[in-house]
Amino acid sequence: MKKEILAILTVIVLLCSCTQSSDDVVGSYEAIPLVVNKPSNFPDIVYNLDNNQVTEAGFELGKKLFYEGKLSANNAIPCAFCHEQAFAFTHHEHTVSHGLNGGVGKRNAPPMQNLAYQSEFMWDGAATHLDLLSIIPITSEVEMGETLSNVLSKLKADPYYQTQFEKAFKNGAINSENMLKALSQFMVMMVSSNSKYDKYVRQEGNVSFSKKERDGLDTFKNKCASCHATDLFTDQTYRNTGLPINPRLNDKGRFVIFENSDDLYKFKVPSLRNIEKSKPYMHDGRLSSLEAVLNFYDNGMVENGGLVDPIFKKEDGSLGISLTPYEKESIIAFLKTLTDNEFLTDDRFAEF
Repeated sequence: MKKEILAILTVIVLLCSCTQSSDDVVGSYEAIPLVVNKPSNFPDIVYNLDNNQVTEAGFELGKKLFYEGKLSANNAIPCAFCHEQAFAFTHHEHTVSHGLNGGVGKRNAPPMQNLAYQSEFMWDGAATHLDLLSIIPITSEVEMGETLSNVLSKLKADPYYQTQFEKAFKNGAINSENMLKALSQFMVMMVSSNSKYDKYVRQEGNVSFSKKERDGLDTFKNKCASCHATDLFTDQTYRNTGLPINPRLNDKGRFVIFENSDDLYKFKVPSLRNIEKSKPYMHDGRLSSLEAVLNFYDNGMVENGGLVDPIFKKEDGSLGISLTPYEKESIIAFLKTLTDNEFLTDDRFAEF
């Protein structure tokens, strides 16, 4: 169902992008490139930068749009409403996102970092390209509640956007394609890669781990890294982790995309970067602390009507990942080394 909706939205984007000919030459176009950070311990970037080069003007436009209330129906709810920088661009302390007219969604706002290294987005993978990601919150009735055509009308009437679109794109058009690409340019630059962990593995600045942090890393590699893989700390798969069904939401996860029974209650494996700052946890924000998360994996999983991932099944048939109190304590100590304060305070991503 959502796949069909996104297909329709994609067509709308392409149609709206034709509002001005690409042959039009705008004299104020400024193609000053920005370098996207590619840390040595990261996998390759997935986003096609050749199709949307990041420039100073494009990044500035994307940043302005990210903090722009005009993208919502009441002109008051920007993307940043649910994505606050200090908390890894999550909706701090909110279990699920809310927005227009007090509307309440079903899911916890995921963090926004290292998106250029991913190919699918949202808890259920509803967006399969970064340029299409922003359509979902903008058009959601419980988030921003707007249409792309209305957003474009508002931007076209604003002198700042009239000028900035001309600087950011060769054809200067204020259309859906350029608006979404500008937002992508902003998000592509949001690379979190300077945590204590990163400096430790890259052997920068004589950074060392405490015994507890090293023990936590070892336990993490043995018991967690099969899902939270690579230095992105996600294998980008979808898994049923045996969460009890939330009767208030009955969120069926990736099942709503393809209506494949094998996808029932599967959600995307989230990155653990900046996890210390992005509470509450799980797709519906039901767990308020890292201790609660590890306790759940230790002894809280249940058969929930879907196919609980086999990785969580023990030899005796029970579910969970056996963790001692010290293992939990040391894993949390390690997870805190993934906090990247440089990213969380970087002025490049802060509101104007």
